Amino acid sequence: MYAVIKTGGKQYKVAAGEKIKVEQIAADVGQEIVIDQVLAVGIGAELKVGTPLVAGANVKATVVSHGRHDKVRIFKMRRRKHYQKRQGHRQNFTELEISSING
Repeated sequence: MYAVIKTGGKQYKVAAGEKIKVEQIAADVGQEIVIDQVLAVGIGAELKVGTPLVAGANVKATVVSHGRHDKVRIFKMRRRKHYQKRQGHRQNFTELEISSING
């Protein structure tokens, strides 16, 4: 059984037992959260698609850890104008372990 969920402005295909990294969620490590924005639920070849959400479906997940992704380096330059700008960015994430899918 799998589901397509929406969190942090992105969509993820998840199954029970998987670990995924999503945009940072304000929750403590070890806390169980319920994601109710389920766009689709699939069991084998059968797929139930919501309009836009599947009614009554939810995904339970446990917060494993919080962290930061690798640094993304930004470099801007204009040729012949003596302009160079360097920047870096590290995005925060929350790692979730999917415990169950109810659909």
